[in-house]
Amino acid sequence: MAAPEPATPAWRRDHVRTISLYVHNRPGVLVRVALVFARRGYNIESLVVSPAAEGHFSRMTITCSGDPATLEQIIKQLHKLVDVVHALDHTGDDAYETEIALVKVECGLHERSEVLQIAEHFGAKVTDYGENSLMLRVYGSSEKLDAIITLLRPCGLRELIRSGKILMVRGLQET
Repeated sequence: MAAPEPATPAWRRDHVRTISLYVHNRPGVLVRVALVFARRGYNIESLVVSPAAEGHFSRMTITCSGDPATLEQIIKQLHKLVDVVHALDHTGDDAYETEIALVKVECGLHERSEVLQIAEHFGAKVTDYGENSLMLRVYGSSEKLDAIITLLRPCGLRELIRSGKILMVRGLQET
């Protein structure tokens, strides 16, 4: 029998935040950003770093949860870092958010139809057929990925890799 999951504090469930950083593309920037979070005892749940349209800059998308007052202090400290051009909390903004997951399910030929029905419902693509396994690729909102993973757990979820959320604000507003 699996151990029960610890209770989630109310502020954590309701305060998942998405922070976007526009930074200079230099060695050590990621470490300095992570240290700002670590010093405040704040956990980064996902972090995606990619080149920006301008070659000398990168964009970081950080998903985290915790006390909102502490997060406000973290954003102020991020603004003070030399390599950070800007740091924005996009929680509640009109933005397009997505992430991708690869999911490996252990299943024989007899259990496969249930897994394939779940995959079809969520628009997942089968990326690998094995004798006793299937690998699926699914993308969409974090909630969509959470839902398919919940349904696949009883089917024999074997391995899971998630990319972390990426986000872009709609219209001409800067991300």
